[in-house]
Amino acid sequence: MSIAGFPTSSDIYLEVDGVRVAVVQSYVAKTTKSSIAVEAFGEAEPVATAPGQTVHTLELTRLYATDEAIRDGIDFYSLSGFSLVVCKPDRKIIYSDCQWSSIQEDASIGTMVLEKVTVVATRRIETEV
Repeated sequence: MSIAGFPTSSDIYLEVDGVRVAVVQSYVAKTTKSSIAVEAFGEAEPVATAPGQTVHTLELTRLYATDEAIRDGIDFYSLSGFSLVVCKPDRKIIYSDCQWSSIQEDASIGTMVLEKVTVVATRRIETEV
C-alpha cells in the first residue's frame, strides 16, 4: 500500500541527456557554503563576511539501473555531467552537472545495483510542478 503524495523510488532518479538511467531508493543532501572574513586595517575583528562557493553533496542509497540503461550497456563509473531529479508532490528538485566521488557496490551477479554513491552537484534548481 502506498500513501499518495510521498516520494517513491520512481520519484528519485538519475538522468543523462533527458533519459532516466537509474532509480534511487533514497538520498541525503548536504549543502555547504564557504565564507571569507573581510578584515580592515586597525580592526580587532573582521568587519564583514563575503559569501564563497556553494557545494551540494548527495549520498544516494540503492541505485537500480533502468532496463533501457542496461540494454545500452551503462557504466556508472564513466558517468559525468548527469542530473539527480527528486519529484515531490508540489515541486521538483534537480541537482545538475553531477560528478560521482565514491561508489560502493553490493550486488549479486547479473544485477545492476549500486549500494551507495556519493555525488557532488554544481547546481540545485527547484521548480513548482
